[in-house]
Order: sequence, then structure tokens, then C-alpha cells
Amino acid sequence: MSSPPLAVAPPPADTGFGELRAGNLGVRIAETAEEVDAAQALRFRVFYEEMGAHPDAETLAAARDRDAFDAVADHLLVIDHDLGEGPASVVGTYRLIRREAARAVGGFYSAAEYDIAPLVALPGPILELGRSCVGANHRTRGTLQLLWRGIAAYVFRHRIDVMFGCASLPGTDLDALAPALTYLHAHHLAPPALRPRALPERYVPMGRLPPSGLDTRAVQNDLPPLIKGYLRLGGFVGDGAVLDPQFNTTDVCIVVKTELITDKYSKHYERKLGPGIFD
Repeated sequence: MSSPPLAVAPPPADTGFGELRAGNLGVRIAETAEEVDAAQALRFRVFYEEMGAHPDAETLAAARDRDAFDAVADHLLVIDHDLGEGPASVVGTYRLIRREAARAVGGFYSAAEYDIAPLVALPGPILELGRSCVGANHRTRGTLQLLWRGIAAYVFRHRIDVMFGCASLPGTDLDALAPALTYLHAHHLAPPALRPRALPERYVPMGRLPPSGLDTRAVQNDLPPLIKGYLRLGGFVGDGAVLDPQFNTTDVCIVVKTELITDKYSKHYERKLGPGIFD
């Protein structure tokens, strides 16, 4: 099925790219504190109320998933205009942190789980992706495609060379996750020059089964949609997984060279957005 046509509004701010529309849904960068708060409320509902993350007292009282990185990040939002134009219309979000923003808070979020020195050492612009979620009533292919379009637009706007971030497998049962971890390690391990490694005290080996014994197609089908999306763009994984008991997940570090996104999307966006929008 073909994707709905995009409509584009003028860029709202230096970090933004306007709004990309697909029917009643739009994707853009948050413009106000109220919109960031709506994204944090959505994250709380998905991560804590739905997926079983364990809130501390402050998080529970606020009913918000938030941390120090939110203040320096750009927050990508999916807006359902059928729900109005206020905070209730925010139905999807992604947190985007560029190198300059991370420097303001002492580093990237991923550095608490991985040694990302190979990525930080790269000379060009880099982008950390995280805190991705979509509300239960909007988990459709169209919503996910719109999120990816927003990421691609942001990458072009800021001429990002490499994207990375922690992506989650549900639960912390390593036996149940062994096929997925083994598959990712055997088939998608990042090259040494781009390879993050889980911190020694958190390192969980990923090669847990003989790769030759895997039902590769079944494992691929069972991967979370977000990880599938990264892999379709040629994404790699770092060395080692990390257990995150607070969020009830097992994390892997994903790395994507954005030249692959450029190959797939650049002509599309140049046609839709016109010349100069990413200059």
C-alpha cells in the first residue's frame, strides 16, 4: 500500500523542519514546554503503566517519564489533529540528542550502559535516539512510517552522519531472549570502528546459542518493530546487551550510518520539501 502524501508547513524553529502530514497525523519537533510535558506523560503511560517499568516515588507522583536529558533534547512528536491541537493530540514521540546538547549535560544517555567512545570520536555530527513510544490506539504502520519520516527530515536538517541509541527487547529473561540476541550478534555486529561495547559491570554476552541452529526467519519476525526498522536501514548492534531492571527490558546499542537513510529518502524529501529546506 502506498504511503499518504506529505504536506509541509514552514519550519517553526532552527531545530525543526516544519510539519510533515499524512492524513490526520503530523510529525514535527515539540515547540513548547507543554508539548514536551505531553510527550513525557505519553512515555509514562506506555513504559510504566503498560510495559511494567518500575517508577520511583517522584516519577509515580508526577505520572511523567523524565530526566535531565529532556531539557537539552529535541522531542519529535506525532500529532493526531483529530484529537485537537493541545497536549492530548500527542500520540507518539522520539527523543533526539545531538552532540552539542549532550555536551551541555555531560554526555549521552547511552553512556550509562555502553562505552560509546568510538562514536563520540567521529568527526561529524552524531545523533542519539531514545525514548521512542506510540500510544496504544495509534500503533499502525502509518504512524511508524511517519516517525521515520520525521527522523529522516531531522537527519537532513542537521546533516547527521551517524545515529545511535539503546533499543529494547521486552523483559529480562535471557533464555527467552537468547535467539534474538544471538541473531543480532551473529548477523548485525557493528564494525570495530563503530562498535560500542557494554560497560564491563553491565555486560551480558549476546552469543548465547549456536547461530547455525537458529530459525532465522522466525527470529526476524519476532524482533520488536523498532529494531526491525533500524536493521532495514542497515543498522548494526554493539557488543554486549544490558539488563535494565527499571524498565523491565534488555537493551542493545544500535548504530546507523545515515548515508543509508540518505540513499532511501533524499530524493523523496527534496521533491516534497523543495530546495533549501535543509540548508
